[in-house]
Amino acid sequence: MATIGNFDGVHLGHQAVLSQLAMKGDMLRLPAVVITFEPQPFEYFVPEKAPARLTRFREKVEALRAFSIQQLCVLRFNQALARMTAEEFIQKLLVEGLNVRYLVVGDDFRFGRHRHGDFAMLQQAGKQYGFQVVNMHTFAIEHDRVSSTRIRDALRDGDLEMAEKLLGRPYRMSGRVAHGDKRGRKMGFPTANIHLHRCKIPLTGVFAVQLFGLEEEPVNGVANIGIRPTIGGNKALLEVHLFDFKRDIYGEHVQVHFLHKIRDEQRFDGLDALIAQIEIDCEQAKTFFAAKC
Repeated sequence: MATIGNFDGVHLGHQAVLSQLAMKGDMLRLPAVVITFEPQPFEYFVPEKAPARLTRFREKVEALRAFSIQQLCVLRFNQALARMTAEEFIQKLLVEGLNVRYLVVGDDFRFGRHRHGDFAMLQQAGKQYGFQVVNMHTFAIEHDRVSSTRIRDALRDGDLEMAEKLLGRPYRMSGRVAHGDKRGRKMGFPTANIHLHRCKIPLTGVFAVQLFGLEEEPVNGVANIGIRPTIGGNKALLEVHLFDFKRDIYGEHVQVHFLHKIRDEQRFDGLDALIAQIEIDCEQAKTFFAAKC
């Protein structure tokens, strides 16, 4: 029992496939296996054009754990895998490696060198080797297919409500709280600095957020994700100012849920102007949370 894909975001479309796979696995008494790639194929072939990931690898694994998946098979996408023919992919990985009996893939799934393999080839191979190949059904919301690309577009546009609809949960990033340059503390707004471990980020700006992973969860706050242009930054950071919270949380692994976009990141003329805007941002975030109660 297996399905193959990048599963970036583990959105509602992915979740429907995982549920289908788990249900069939229970019926056939076979383990449900997710086959994925690291790095993702597009990142291997054209890294400069690859889109920002919705979930880094650790976050994807954590999301997959919520489903009845017995095994995660991670294929290292390297030169050897890129050169593997479609026939070799089927024979070595699906038949000899996993002894697949039931395979769920999209009807547009392509694999093997030069993307030669397709759904029809898998169906033919299934007849030869004795495994069933089924098409994962399109999962649509508001008449459009749920996809990682659609979620990235929603995040780019600051439409966190749509992103949440497509994901089935608020968009979130996780990481460990690390020491920063303490600039926020000096300005009167101490922040938890979260290691992103990402080449690209799918959203930027200032957001009302909730922090999970602590005993006090959730903790409301306001977050800035971006390069901090006012102080000459050049590397994307996630900084979260927590409301009415003073405890030391360095080293804690936390999840930041993005709930509402307040504004785009912008450059201010100086620190005084930045501090004044942060005060406004905090008030807007508090107003947002008050309206949710």
